[in-house]
Amino acid sequence: MKPIQAANGFSFRVGFSGYSGHLRVEPLYTEERDNPIKSLPDFVLPPAFPSETPESIKEHIKEKYLLPRLDEDAFSPEKAGKQWDFDWFARANIPLEPSMPRSIMVPVWELPFRRCKEGSTDGKWEPNSMQVDVSDIIVGGETRGSFPRTSASNDIVRGSINNRPFHPGGLEEQSLERILPDGASNGEWVHEVLNGGPAQTIPPGFKQGLNLGDLTAHPYSWNVYKDQTALNNTAVGNLSELSVQFDDLFKKAWEEDVAELDKDEGHSTESDSVKSETEANQADVLNTLDTGPSALDEILSVEAEKLDKNTDGSGQQQKEAWVVSGGSEWIADQFYELVPDMAIEFAFELDKFQKEAIYYLEKGESVFVAAHTSAGKTVVAEYAFALASKHCTRAVYTAPIKTISNQKYRDFCGKFDVGLLTGDVSLRPEASCLIMTTEILRSMLYRGADIIRDIEWVIFDEVHYVNDVERGVVWEEVIIMLPRHINIILLSATVPNTIEFADWIGRTKQKKIRVTGTTKRPVPLEHCLFYSGELYKICEREIFLPQGLKAAKDAYKKKNSKAASGGTGSSTGSSAAQDGTKGQKRETFNRGKQNKHSGPQNFGNSTGTGWGNQSNGGGQNSWSSRRTTWLTLIDKLSKKSLLPVVIFGFSKNQCDKSADSISGTDLTSSSEKSEIRVFCDKAFSRLKGSDRNLPQVVRVQGLLCRGIGVHHAGLLPIVKEVVEMLFCRGVIKVLFSTETFAMGVNAPARTVVFDTLRKFDGKEFRPVLPGEYTQMAGRAGRRGLDKIGTVIVMCRDEIPEEKDLKLVITGTPMKLESQFRLTYIMILHLLRVEELKVEDMLKRSFAEFHAQKKLPEQQQLLMRKLAQPKKTIDGSQQHLCVYCSFQGEPAIEDYYEMHAEAKEHGEQISKAVMQSPVAQQFLTPGRVVVVKSQSAQDHLLGVVLKSSSANNKQYIVLLLKPDVPTMTQTPSDRSNLQNKKGADFHQGYVLLPKSKRGLEEDYRLSAGPRKGSGIINITLPHRGAAAGVNFEVREAENTEFLSICNNKIKLDIPGLLEYGSNTAFSNTVQQLLKLKSNGNKYPPALDPVKDLKLKDVDLVETYYKWTHLLQKMSENKCHECIKLEEHIVLAREIKKHKEEVNALEFELSNEALQQMPEFQGRIDVLKRIGCIDEDLVVQIKGRVACEMNSGEELICTECLFENQLDDLEPEEAVAIMSAFVFQQKNASEPSLTSKLSQAKQRLYDTAIKLGNLQAELKIPITPEEYAQENLKFGLVEVVYEWAKGTPFADICQLTDVPEGLIVRTIVRLDETCREFKTAAAIMGNSSLYKKMDSASNAIKRDIVFAASLYITGV
Repeated sequence: MKPIQAANGFSFRVGFSGYSGHLRVEPLYTEERDNPIKSLPDFVLPPAFPSETPESIKEHIKEKYLLPRLDEDAFSPEKAGKQWDFDWFARANIPLEPSMPRSIMVPVWELPFRRCKEGSTDGKWEPNSMQVDVSDIIVGGETRGSFPRTSASNDIVRGSINNRPFHPGGLEEQSLERILPDGASNGEWVHEVLNGGPAQTIPPGFKQGLNLGDLTAHPYSWNVYKDQTALNNTAVGNLSELSVQFDDLFKKAWEEDVAELDKDEGHSTESDSVKSETEANQADVLNTLDTGPSALDEILSVEAEKLDKNTDGSGQQQKEAWVVSGGSEWIADQFYELVPDMAIEFAFELDKFQKEAIYYLEKGESVFVAAHTSAGKTVVAEYAFALASKHCTRAVYTAPIKTISNQKYRDFCGKFDVGLLTGDVSLRPEASCLIMTTEILRSMLYRGADIIRDIEWVIFDEVHYVNDVERGVVWEEVIIMLPRHINIILLSATVPNTIEFADWIGRTKQKKIRVTGTTKRPVPLEHCLFYSGELYKICEREIFLPQGLKAAKDAYKKKNSKAASGGTGSSTGSSAAQDGTKGQKRETFNRGKQNKHSGPQNFGNSTGTGWGNQSNGGGQNSWSSRRTTWLTLIDKLSKKSLLPVVIFGFSKNQCDKSADSISGTDLTSSSEKSEIRVFCDKAFSRLKGSDRNLPQVVRVQGLLCRGIGVHHAGLLPIVKEVVEMLFCRGVIKVLFSTETFAMGVNAPARTVVFDTLRKFDGKEFRPVLPGEYTQMAGRAGRRGLDKIGTVIVMCRDEIPEEKDLKLVITGTPMKLESQFRLTYIMILHLLRVEELKVEDMLKRSFAEFHAQKKLPEQQQLLMRKLAQPKKTIDGSQQHLCVYCSFQGEPAIEDYYEMHAEAKEHGEQISKAVMQSPVAQQFLTPGRVVVVKSQSAQDHLLGVVLKSSSANNKQYIVLLLKPDVPTMTQTPSDRSNLQNKKGADFHQGYVLLPKSKRGLEEDYRLSAGPRKGSGIINITLPHRGAAAGVNFEVREAENTEFLSICNNKIKLDIPGLLEYGSNTAFSNTVQQLLKLKSNGNKYPPALDPVKDLKLKDVDLVETYYKWTHLLQKMSENKCHECIKLEEHIVLAREIKKHKEEVNALEFELSNEALQQMPEFQGRIDVLKRIGCIDEDLVVQIKGRVACEMNSGEELICTECLFENQLDDLEPEEAVAIMSAFVFQQKNASEPSLTSKLSQAKQRLYDTAIKLGNLQAELKIPITPEEYAQENLKFGLVEVVYEWAKGTPFADICQLTDVPEGLIVRTIVRLDETCREFKTAAAIMGNSSLYKKMDSASNAIKRDIVFAASLYITGV
């Protein structure tokens, strides 16, 4: 062959060699050059016959004898193609340098207040030494990789249970102690940090060191400037004027901080010591300086610029914002200048939010993108893939649904180096761009997969799926466990709390999150109601149109009025509802094994009102009317060019029946029919003959040829993919689907129709939420094809109310809420690593976000509370008497404890006594009582004037008021008392001298006892004054009485209540005052046991406790203190302060976490069953439980360790294992063999036993519900027959479970078999390992494991 000219003059030719005709590259002679020295080639081989020169001879000797080369005999051309083991290092004889030590000894610095000087020489502190790994002291080394490994993993993608997970990002910044210990705030350690500690004379690892004598510290001083530019502008001579000693500066700073704390609390502090003249002068210098929040903050700041940025104009420290939103409008205008060299070029102009997100990705920042469906969020994910390829790193795309993962794999396959990882598929895991489910990524993080080291981006799609009750916790776990070097991209629909969620991620990962997005839809939507064959527009561009709704209601009224005038006897809507209800009952009664549906169906809502009363019954009349409605709707949409359409229903069975009801409709042309047939033939050609003739496959093909499709979870996976792909091609005109189509398939349509606005969520029927409506309605409008998308709501029996429509159409979507919950597998994974704690995971969950966010403020409040007693309470303690001394025996605290307890018991007894029938007998007129004060002052002494009656449950009492009378009122002012029957003496009055009394008044005073009529002529409440004391007559309930006294006084009831006699009031008040004259505040009360005959056992016990406390209080020395009440108030303040401090300390502790009690209970469960020991070390049983991801970990582990599968054949074992993964609640009862029945009962008993154990240890579960929720035996017979080789068409006849759910269960069952295999290897059970291998091979065949069309293509 002719020579080929290579770069830099290196010539070679290509020839054939060997017997097989392999190509070989042969170098040729170098070409002649004018100046060979200046233009030397890169590589020159010696010619065949070179001319001999001294230089060439030297070169030849050098190459031949001085340089290492291959053995010519061993590597001769005759032996080409053979391989030998060649020891390059032995031939090269390269001197090896000693490797770095794996660990070294380093001194351990301790805080001054924690140092122990007892064992040191001369009382000087010497640091201890400890052995550390070299990798730990490298800057950033602790966060770049995972925790120390015990062994290397063979699987770099999936990881191993022997690996330790990577260090979660943000953990190292938040793992410090929350509360500073005593002595940490005195400034001694700051002094040592800035100026150096004591001289160290003992080297690390040594017991003794050199005696260097007394070492003198180097002199130092601190310079403080007014501003940042003072260093450059101040002359050298002026620097000495601003020079102060550090101790004085720190003292000044500390006093400023304390003063600021006291100012916040509303207290004023005085200096405890008098400053010297020098200190005062230095303080004056400091006062002239602008030191920001305090001089201490000035000293401790490392970078002065950072201090300026973190302080606002008032000098207060600003909180660091972890989420950044807005303020980036300039990016879109200057995008191409900011990002001149894009990692990937797009064929269309990017939107504003896409440019912002790409700019932040180029800067290496994390991004949260919130936008409507089809707005173009995937562009951000594509650019992250391109950046990973450009940077030679990896990017991971996670999706909540397997279908999305498969679709994204097909979309990205032609653009990037893409791999796919799901539960049953592993394609090209070594690729730089990996698409996987979120559960796979969580498993990789827990198992410390080595591939994590290379990941630069993790993309979370459909983040609003975090609201999912079952799987939402996975998102939180993954976000918390991601290492620091990984950046996060979150793609979500529009949610109201985007900033809040991004703030949680930023604080958790300690990195800023950029929030961008758009609320603008790429294709605007119009919303219509469809009633009686007409469309009524009710909303356009997010603006509600009431006139459209009014027109629909007018049409509804007009139609019903015609029906009523026709003499039908009932409206069409009501008859349809009745037919629907009957049809629903017949449908439920006749439900057999051929009825392929799952769960309660949305057939009848006959009792609802508003939008809920839409009949979806299964009766013949109802389905006939529904068929007419569908035909009318499709015809109207076709005429208006509004096809293709997606019709969303909320029942699999309803979708199938709706599609079958329009069997006569044909919407495709001949060319489209041909395309559909060719596509279906190619897609189903991978199935074997019997599977191609499955009833579902044949039925769906017939529908597809007419342009009608069905999509729900009951379809076979390959059938669903055919429907999705044909819909994306535009040949399917009408698609009946459940809401999973809106979540899992990126296939927009021209129109979206809602069959109903009510759904069954697994527990109850409820209206569709605004977020769910927005997600499904977002499929209307194809970007680039349609100017507007149409959303239609079907109305059959009545028109929904305006408020309901506004709520669902224009309402606020559901907020992102935490679904975090503790699982046993999470606990076991975290317990494997000492550096990770379950408490850290709980603290960083979204549920604890707000509580953790307030911790800094609570820490400051706690510091204030701890500093407060020394200045406010302690200062008052110096003046206390010897009886209530705080310095010695805490007598007043003990006395106050008894006082508070006695008060509580007394109130309890008083409440019981007042409600007892015996007490009512004592509450007669004249009985002295003590009534609770309404003004929180002293309780009021009074007397009962009138008892309660059957008609009036209230008593009339006269009470002595503690305030002093201020005004007088003459009797002439009350001359209208009898005429008006009850004047209001709100100003009070006193008894006048006899010379100034009126004739009538004098007559009344001289009169003798009178028999009253029982009429109350005074107005209640009646206030007055007598004997220099204010009194009040008012009504009171028995619950207001504090005690019933053992005294009774004489009363003039008519004079008090009928005539309002001053004399009667004066006599009554004087008698009450006499009861207080003996020094007691109140007269003694009736004995609850002796007098009131209290017989309740608990109350009697409380009574004796109360009397015992009163006796102890009387014996206490504080009882004699003349300032006892004042001291009790002070003790109450001290106790309140302690309670507040304890409450704050509790809030700052791990015990305050919401799920902490459940965590303790789950730890106890794991200990009881042997997964961990008393020291929380994971045992072999716990390691086995860590492998159980597809089923409930405790039941699976107990099943293995109880050897429940040993006596079963592989087919029987895999059939019983189907109970772990089958999810449908309602299924027909399987027909099992005796051996399978025994195994089923044995497994169920194990679940009940575990449920009882958890309930015993306070886990909030019910054993029966726990067993039924985690074990569903509906497909045991089906899986058993499938493992034995029965065709798929035959096993479908054994159950009423839809074919799609059968396939899904068996596919997940294969993953369970792999997990059991790994567990058997850990346990050392070789027979179980082989059995699981055989079981996995038995179920992996035919249509169940047919490859996805998205992966293999058609």
